[in-house]
Amino acid sequence: MFKTIEWKNGQVRFLDQRQLPLKEYFIETNDFRVVAQAISNLGLRGAPLIGVGAAYGMALGAQEGLKIHLDRFYSFLESVDQTLRSTRPTAVNLFWALDRMKKIWKDAEKQGVSPKKCAEELIEEAITIHNEDIETNQNIAKQGASLVEDQDAILTHCNAGALACSAWGTALGVIYWAALQERKKLTVYADETRPLLQGARLTTFELLKNHIPVTLITDNMAGYLMAQGRVHKIIVGADRIAANGDTANKIGTYSLAVLASHHHIPFYIAAPLSTIDIHIASGEDIPIEEREPEEVFHFGESRTAPQGIEAWNPAFDVTPHHLIRAIITEKGILYPPFVEKLTLLKQNE
Repeated sequence: MFKTIEWKNGQVRFLDQRQLPLKEYFIETNDFRVVAQAISNLGLRGAPLIGVGAAYGMALGAQEGLKIHLDRFYSFLESVDQTLRSTRPTAVNLFWALDRMKKIWKDAEKQGVSPKKCAEELIEEAITIHNEDIETNQNIAKQGASLVEDQDAILTHCNAGALACSAWGTALGVIYWAALQERKKLTVYADETRPLLQGARLTTFELLKNHIPVTLITDNMAGYLMAQGRVHKIIVGADRIAANGDTANKIGTYSLAVLASHHHIPFYIAAPLSTIDIHIASGEDIPIEEREPEEVFHFGESRTAPQGIEAWNPAFDVTPHHLIRAIITEKGILYPPFVEKLTLLKQNE
């Protein structure tokens, strides 16, 4: 599996996913602003990985605070936290990780802990979040593999693999475990995932790296593929799951869920408990990030639309809970109705 991010000699080293699949380029930095920018511009992406990256960004900020802002260390941490929180609004893992980090430094401030000790605790917590993510995604992979049968054809959307996490992945983790650990023979279809082609650039890249055959399709081919009976299951990741099970994921996911329902194909969500936001009742309240229209005007680096037009570019859509067959988590597979089960799992997290 990929090592997409690591803490190394007081720095964060992460794979710049904007360069894939043509170049595997790693960024090494001791500046939390570089991490924040990478989250914002999708150099560092995927809901679980965003959480890990934000935690490491906070640890970098603490190190800078020790060196440059010792006289206002804790107020500086507040500004670091706000910078990281402002990067992307939809993936709740970002805020979940920063809340864990904030508890560390807020408690330290109240207790009069020295900045040096606080910085050490923040680094330790960030590494803990990272290690937990590795274990969590392995457990999701194991749980979800039980739903996969030998000879299944699975369709996935965007990238919810090792590139989006610390290891294994969520939706792709299920495929990895079924194929590599349980030796099931699978057919995998990947949507290209417009406008930034995460499926074409990233999902196909890492599946090939793990010697799993994959067929790339454009997003608008999925319905016809289902109509031909060539898809047995659809498994995707998630960026935020509301208390009732409504799920925000990469734009185009909702369309797949509607098509899956029409063709009687099981539609599964694979996500860690950190992606569940029980404070949001339904998908109507999930904030949806809207990105720059320039992303829609281009295919790769080539402009494909005329000058002088407008574009709408939501990065995510929301799939209603009634279209979801089950949610695969590290603590088990949840079936509808979701409200009580999701709430109970989060309370016992």
